[in-house]
Amino acid sequence: MKVFGYPKYNKKGEMVLTTYTNEYKHMNMDIRLYTLKKGEVRKFKKPTEEMAILLLSGKLNFAWKGGNKTVSRKCVFCEGPWALHVSKNELVTLKAITKTEILVQCAKNNNTWKSKLYSPKDAPFKYSCVGKFGNTAKRRLNTIIDHDINPKSHIVLGEIVNDRGNWSGYLPHRHPQPECYLFKFDRPEGFGASFVGDQVFKSVNNSFSAIPGGELHPQVCAPGFHMYTCWMIRHFDNKPWLQTDRNEDKRYLWLHKAKFKGE
Repeated sequence: MKVFGYPKYNKKGEMVLTTYTNEYKHMNMDIRLYTLKKGEVRKFKKPTEEMAILLLSGKLNFAWKGGNKTVSRKCVFCEGPWALHVSKNELVTLKAITKTEILVQCAKNNNTWKSKLYSPKDAPFKYSCVGKFGNTAKRRLNTIIDHDINPKSHIVLGEIVNDRGNWSGYLPHRHPQPECYLFKFDRPEGFGASFVGDQVFKSVNNSFSAIPGGELHPQVCAPGFHMYTCWMIRHFDNKPWLQTDRNEDKRYLWLHKAKFKGE
């Protein structure tokens, strides 16, 4: 089973991460990135899938049934998310006001709901793990979509920004549902390490982890760089992922009470 990828954009401005049939099909989602040139229009409509369209950078007009809004995001490191979430068979038209990059996450789902455009106010970044583990796991994170936010949805979508040299997904943890991580760095030479069970991979810009259910999956960013992670989960049909499902490896639980020099 393949668990890490280094995709590239094709000539049409599309980068494929996971599909229902490729080597990452165990994610049970279709996840792709798109770059849109200034003035370019793209339309999306999925007859059997829900769809979340996340703005990563640029200025973009979202148009959907019952809504039309132009939004912007300078970068994932400095501003919060805009994400349009629609159920199956809903047409979305996007027009790039400037050069724009988006992520499109899809999952099969027969449920329907009123489409919603989530703003940075809906999913604010909050600091986590401040002062813990020698202050080496400090990071900002948000949750845009999960079971508590939309119980009819089958997906989870959120973001993490690591401070320089810091860890995320720490302590090493697991949950039954597979999870996909997309990585970006604030500099082109930025890098980190992604752990999938006992395997370790070099994280670089636009690389991704396709983590099988039940595998431990901490991440770390090299000193000197900020690392962005878009985290995505597809609920099991009979068991949605919940914030309480995080299961930390018992071997490392002592770290919660450990005192480090300078603390």
